[in-house]
Amino acid sequence: MSVRHTTKARRGAAMGALAAALALAVAGCGSEDGGKRDDGASPKSTAAAKDDGGDDGKNDPAADSDKTIGEIKGPNGIVVTLHSAVRDSGGFVTVNGTVTNHGDQLFNAVDWRSKETEMKSRSSVSGASLVDEAGKKRYLVLRDTDGECLCTTGLSGIKPDESRPLFAQFPAPPSSVTKVDFQIPTMPSVSIELTG
Repeated sequence: MSVRHTTKARRGAAMGALAAALALAVAGCGSEDGGKRDDGASPKSTAAAKDDGGDDGKNDPAADSDKTIGEIKGPNGIVVTLHSAVRDSGGFVTVNGTVTNHGDQLFNAVDWRSKETEMKSRSSVSGASLVDEAGKKRYLVLRDTDGECLCTTGLSGIKPDESRPLFAQFPAPPSSVTKVDFQIPTMPSVSIELTG
């Protein structure tokens, strides 16, 4: 299968997972038992982000949010906590994390987007990259055939004390590479370990 078809298939799978997570979140919001589910899992275990800002100013955490592999502290109280960086069999690395606004103003991630003019989303992590310093290579966020990044979009209007999940998919470095630097524009880089 070509990289183009694989990328398109992964994007479709990610969108399907997001739709399923949103459906579960909506179903949990309408229950009379306070959002408790029969399986004992909390409704906050989904990785779906609310774009409406939510009713309590907080959003669901990212997948694997109980684990931290790196943290980036940026200007104005913005903190990106990285939870996982996993290789998959298709030759990709998916980085999952949470962005939290510890500042006192709304945060819009417009400076985190790629400089490419054809990118559709204005507030995304499309400008993120993985850097293999030893191999002197930089890996950029993957794009689909519609010109959209395989990453979190809609990172705008993040209120003070609000958290939102984020993810980005990259081409995988060679299997001998186990550590890379994760970078987002306007933020310092952090060294993370790849798993999988």
